[in-house]
Amino acid sequence: MKLRESNPALLLIDFQKGFDDEAYWGGNRNNKDAEVKAAEILSIWRELDLPIYHIIHSSQDPKSRLHQSHAGFEICDQLKPVEGEPLIIKNVNSAFIGTDLKERLDSNGITDLVIVGLTTNHCISTTARMAGNYGYKVILIEDATATFDRMGIKGEKYPAEMIHQISLCNLKDEFASIMNTAQLLKTI
Repeated sequence: MKLRESNPALLLIDFQKGFDDEAYWGGNRNNKDAEVKAAEILSIWRELDLPIYHIIHSSQDPKSRLHQSHAGFEICDQLKPVEGEPLIIKNVNSAFIGTDLKERLDSNGITDLVIVGLTTNHCISTTARMAGNYGYKVILIEDATATFDRMGIKGEKYPAEMIHQISLCNLKDEFASIMNTAQLLKTI
């Protein structure tokens, strides 16, 4: 059975211009072509007329690059919604908390989710975990997600790719299936 037969929803999370300022987020972003991969997936979803949900973060901190008063709040050009594609605005890491995402998915009979976006260890991980706990079948696309270097509790620096891989490892099998873009496109 092809994945498209289950009417999977594509969740594009936090592909916002504010993440272009790498230094602000910790630097050394991995998967620098995550937006290109996500755009490739988005194009296929549109061709197949499958459900698409754009989700962005509205920080409550006026200094954040993702605050509505900053240009960084805007969605990246190649991933902007077209007419008829819903835009959901969240204020926390999970796309389910404080939004009507679950109600929208459930009212449309959606049980399968494909997740792409930023950042792997924050909003992607939190949303995938909640989706798994809610009983959705989740596919997380590892090369259409990305993160940044992080500082440890003792001041040690952890590289973005390590953070990314550990985050995926923590989600694998329990909360989500992990695929790359090429694998996903073969199954769709």
